[in-house]
Amino acid sequence: MKSFSSSSFATAHTDALEGAFAAVQKNPQALFTDFQWFLYTGRDTIFFTAFSREAFDSEKLKILVSQVVGLAPQLTHGFKGAKPGHPFTESQLAAITSVEMVDSFEGYPDKWLTTSADIFEHPDLPLFRFMAATLKNSPDAEGRASIIQVRAAHAVLEGSDSALLSRSQTASHGIQSNKANSVSLGARINGILAGLIGASIHLFFAYLLSPPEQPTHFRTVALSRNRMRTLAARLGVRQRSLYFALVTHALHSDKDRRWNEKIIAANYTMLDTKRTAADDDFFRVRALEAKFPFDADFVTYVRGVDRVVDEIEHKDVTRFQMGILALFSMHRRISRLFPKLYGPKFWRFSGRTDTVLTLVPPHRTMGPVTDWMIEPIYCGAYHPATNLCTFCPGREYMTLNFAMGGRHIDLVDRIEPLIARIEARQDIPQRALSSGAVEAD
Repeated sequence: MKSFSSSSFATAHTDALEGAFAAVQKNPQALFTDFQWFLYTGRDTIFFTAFSREAFDSEKLKILVSQVVGLAPQLTHGFKGAKPGHPFTESQLAAITSVEMVDSFEGYPDKWLTTSADIFEHPDLPLFRFMAATLKNSPDAEGRASIIQVRAAHAVLEGSDSALLSRSQTASHGIQSNKANSVSLGARINGILAGLIGASIHLFFAYLLSPPEQPTHFRTVALSRNRMRTLAARLGVRQRSLYFALVTHALHSDKDRRWNEKIIAANYTMLDTKRTAADDDFFRVRALEAKFPFDADFVTYVRGVDRVVDEIEHKDVTRFQMGILALFSMHRRISRLFPKLYGPKFWRFSGRTDTVLTLVPPHRTMGPVTDWMIEPIYCGAYHPATNLCTFCPGREYMTLNFAMGGRHIDLVDRIEPLIARIEARQDIPQRALSSGAVEAD
């Protein structure tokens, strides 16, 4: 896993914020980057949830909110009446927090997970919510007294923020692009052209091929990291390649569960410290495109996945990233002229991508913000009509957090039997560990 940091590159960001104050009063999302705008307009959301040794009540939950907002000030942005950097009022805290008493934790956290559409129904409230469910007779036999869930608009939080906050470290963004690392004029022009062409094609096919509305389902799975580490070493592949292969093979091995018979098409995200002037000014994450050659034999398949991951991560991904950001920028410009084009039908179109895979940085609980937390830690995302799996590594567990339609959600049950079958195989040919197969935590 690539290293990550909350630091930003030197800019006149503070002056820019002050100069844009008037614009924010008219449009609360005026300071959003094109990437933030795209996720906000699409109503993309994220969730973070974990069990607690402590019993949370309303006051304790509000204190937690204040701690988190102090480390992630971007949570004070993006809503009507926002005062960036200022603490929330008591009425605001009351509106974005909730506590319920429950008899047991059976079914949690899955029964709690939703698309979080309610976040966008109240434009004058912050773009996140904190929830707690506390046992009436706590704690239980596993020492769990409460479960906490944070839900937020993806426009204001990403996976690296969650990882930093789990360490009680600052997750303030600042400016994330590196203006000193310039991109050629030709590359920028090509990016703009690609964005214009891509946006036109995207809109055309979205209205031609957009699927009907269907409910999104959520599931979580917790796997022992030591178990997976051992299996990856036996197969001679990266751990992330093993996780990617397990999920995509389980969900898309049937011919009618993937777009192309020969490959499984996936988008996945990673962090990259080689930032350029063309990168987004808010998000640290970069998007990558992968085509995994399908094979019914899992050992052959996972090694193919590992080769693809190796090839992608050893080449410059700047061009693809520029194309994606140019696409978002062009959509934002078009939406100003034709806002009605960006309705539910547009957001339900995800093209010919079978699944989206996100591996967030390791979550290591420490410090006052998370000293109450018990593993496993669950962290995931939602985007309309998209099959999503977010991988969240802790010290002992890797959680797989799914958001997808009904055609695939039941196939999550294939993952555990698939692991057991591979572990039981005696005919796996030995293979030297590939480059990066054993990753640092």
